[in-house]
Amino acid sequence: MSAIRMDNVWKEYGDQIVLENISLEIESRAFVALVGPSGCGKTTFLRMILGQERPTRGAIFMDGQPLSPEPGADRGVVFQRYSVFPHLTVLGNVLIGRELTAAPFAGRLFGSARRAAIEDARAMIADVGLEGTENKYPAQLSGGMQQRLALAQALLMPPKVLLLDEPFGALDPGTRAEIHQLMKRLWNETPMTVVMVTHDMREAFTLATRVVAFERPRDRPEEKMRYGATITRDLHIWPTRRAASTD
Repeated sequence: MSAIRMDNVWKEYGDQIVLENISLEIESRAFVALVGPSGCGKTTFLRMILGQERPTRGAIFMDGQPLSPEPGADRGVVFQRYSVFPHLTVLGNVLIGRELTAAPFAGRLFGSARRAAIEDARAMIADVGLEGTENKYPAQLSGGMQQRLALAQALLMPPKVLLLDEPFGALDPGTRAEIHQLMKRLWNETPMTVVMVTHDMREAFTLATRVVAFERPRDRPEEKMRYGATITRDLHIWPTRRAASTD
């Protein structure tokens, strides 16, 4: 349904090797946390799955097919900095993806199609705990509420794979705990695979079914350009966590 496979993937920028020889299979409905030191290529890895970056060598597959080279509706993303449009209301932000996908030239739905999209958007806004804020703008929301909005925006499509790039790092501990509970519920209720970059090991082991660690084994200053990071640990959480059935 949303399995990902990487075969001998390398990523280089000119003479600099960022990632080297990455082979990894992520099963459908998994929740994978990517951890490791800053600058070791975790976000680059995520951007390759998203389609914003292409491997220098190797191949990436989704559901057995080569990954589309461009970002698509099958992959949603939430960044640490709230990836919402400041000039749109909460409802407008959640609607925008559906409208641009269904009507790429007009950027707007009409008639029954628009009414159905608004109904779906309102339901998603309620699902993430933002009911009653539909007509507010992002600047009128707290950081935690903006991140809930970003999740709603990404999930309305809905994506097969949700990519999270340190999405909760800027939140205070209390708000982060609330968002963790929301994320667990959304993952259980939505048929999707989640891949999350985080520097918070507690967060990784709290949310994920699997923790994958990246590291640059050769990290002396004279080696940083010549050797990239690779996977050094691949830990399956025990006892095993599985997403609830959505059948």
